[in-house]
Amino acid sequence: MLKRFPPILSHIGSIFHNAGFQVFLVGGAIRNSLMNLPLSDYDLATDALPEDVKKLFHRVIPTGIKHGTVTVHYGGQTFEITTFRVDGAYTNQRHPDSVSFSSSLPEDLRRRDLTINAIALNLYSGELVDPTGGQRDIRERIIRAIGNPAERFNEDGLRLLRAVRFACELNFTLEGETRRALALCKDNLRQVSWERIRDELNKMLASPAPSRSFFIMEEAGLLPLIIPELSRCRGLEQKGRHRFDVFEHSLHACDGAPRDNPAVRLAALLHDIGKPLTLGRDEEGLPTFYRHEEESRRLAEEILTRLKYPKAVSAQVCHLIRYHMFHYESCWSDGAVRRFLAAVGIENWPDLLALRRADSYGAGLKTGASDENLGELDARINRALEVSRALTVKDLRINGNILAREGIPKGPVMGRVINFLLETVLDDPGQNTPEILLPLARRFYETRINLKG
Repeated sequence: MLKRFPPILSHIGSIFHNAGFQVFLVGGAIRNSLMNLPLSDYDLATDALPEDVKKLFHRVIPTGIKHGTVTVHYGGQTFEITTFRVDGAYTNQRHPDSVSFSSSLPEDLRRRDLTINAIALNLYSGELVDPTGGQRDIRERIIRAIGNPAERFNEDGLRLLRAVRFACELNFTLEGETRRALALCKDNLRQVSWERIRDELNKMLASPAPSRSFFIMEEAGLLPLIIPELSRCRGLEQKGRHRFDVFEHSLHACDGAPRDNPAVRLAALLHDIGKPLTLGRDEEGLPTFYRHEEESRRLAEEILTRLKYPKAVSAQVCHLIRYHMFHYESCWSDGAVRRFLAAVGIENWPDLLALRRADSYGAGLKTGASDENLGELDARINRALEVSRALTVKDLRINGNILAREGIPKGPVMGRVINFLLETVLDDPGQNTPEILLPLARRFYETRINLKG
């Protein structure tokens, strides 16, 4: 098995062995290796104390020395190496109040969260150590907390989300006691920082089917503690093409968004959360949600701010949500297509298109007229861009300085003139030349604004 890992790990194993110590590869790298998944981070555990590790390598940084962790720079790579330890009580449900160094690897492994993350590989001998049955659970595709699940979840509230996330990422089943403990210990999540919650959500959103995570969190009562706005969508029925309530539709839409595009997946998850607040009834008693996209945009901004997402991410997601309800028809003129693109932004159109397709997927429409309609609009946008990319005032072949020299005053008056010129170019890109725009600007100013002249 050691052959699957970089040779540098064997070198590290020899360094520790020759000094009279043991060192093991632990955690996710072992789990992924056993499952033939990509390998990334390599975390190591040893019976050597941090002071011993410092003597074995030239570049050692005491990144978590309080908990026995140092970062070793060796062979052009970095490795976190932690001394075997036994944790004290977790009164803050985040870090142990104290740690005691140990010479026992099984004791160290039993303090971890899940059995699948508690397997170790001796970097010198190649021996696998698995005191909690992690290999069995990998074979049976089970997520199981080590020991008493409630005790593990009471130690660190983030473990609740980690259990959910691994079940989703790996498409494993939560073991019964572990699943029940999620609901029993849900309030521990209140002690976890929003940044740590956000990071787990991001990993869920990058999984093949994020909906699995959200269904589990809803069942366990975790979701109302994180995104209550989404929980309120449960049971809100829709009309027309929709097969699901707003909650289920949102989760399926998230599944249908591109896995490698986190902004679109977030937008798909949150695009309809304004519907509970905009619910109305038409003459036949069917539900209506007029301008729910604006309410959804507002709520999404609040949620993403609460979860400490970067402002740029929030702005992108909210922009997509704001425009996701466009209604294209084949009768649109070329000018209408360009105006739509100007409002949306060239750079945002691929993401908005992906969001609309995810919206259709979430409604249970895998293919059909909706996709054909979107494909037609996409083709027209591409043709429009081949003709001209002039969609904003910055793209005009004339500017405020030129207009000022023609006697058009700066300020609101000039703004009206420039907006008129942009509308002209959106209707006919061929008019975007100084020779055409300048006379048009003079005429508009003289006949529509400066009437006294």
